[in-house]
Amino acid sequence: MKEELQITGHRPFPLPDKPWVMEQIWNDVLFAHWPVPAKIMKKHIPSQLTLDTFNGHAWIGIVPFWISRMRVRGLPPLPMMKTMNELNVRTYVEYGGRKGVYFFSLDADNFLAVAGARMLYFLPYMNAEMQVDQEEGIIKYESMRKSAHQQRGQFKAHSKPESSPFNSQPGSLDEWLTERYCLWVTKSEKVYRGDIHHTKWQLHKVSVSIHENTMTSFLPDKYLKGEPVLHYSPQKHAYFWPLIREAAP
Repeated sequence: MKEELQITGHRPFPLPDKPWVMEQIWNDVLFAHWPVPAKIMKKHIPSQLTLDTFNGHAWIGIVPFWISRMRVRGLPPLPMMKTMNELNVRTYVEYGGRKGVYFFSLDADNFLAVAGARMLYFLPYMNAEMQVDQEEGIIKYESMRKSAHQQRGQFKAHSKPESSPFNSQPGSLDEWLTERYCLWVTKSEKVYRGDIHHTKWQLHKVSVSIHENTMTSFLPDKYLKGEPVLHYSPQKHAYFWPLIREAAP
């Protein structure tokens, strides 16, 4: 068994009893979060899911990163699928007492990966032109959706990690925003869970300049005007399991 899969004490629920199906290595992960009133966010999540809140607030997260290794279990990394850039827009929900991530969108610059994820995971992936570059300690993220038929989505930011790594404290907002081990999706009124595993995030404080952000056009602009809560992590090895259809709680 891989070393990361033996480290499970930080998880809020056990690993699945079935084999994982995909692994990825995420790099230069930036977490940018803004609080949003729960009554506003509830309008944008499926009725089957329960909005998860921290001290009464919902949160919207924008998470850009790049993938250096993407491999289906039992196969070598395929050249056309091995790397890609990605940017997620997400909030937090629960179902049947299990808390996880709900994605509003996932932009990526690998057409095959986008098509596969939409088909196998029912996730709202979108094709985008993206870049993640690093120069003199500054990480530059840029993303723009390709299709004029898709909702507008552009993001441009520069970030600079500013602290030594730290682990989030139990019960803290840092932990609540980052330590999530499943995703929830709905399709045709059915609810599905996708399990994820990685070791606990080692986080850094980070300064960020956001130059363009139209990723959350479904929310009023005023909720994205304030200073976000920011975290950065240089790398994380993650494992994925296939979707499981959930019974009604």
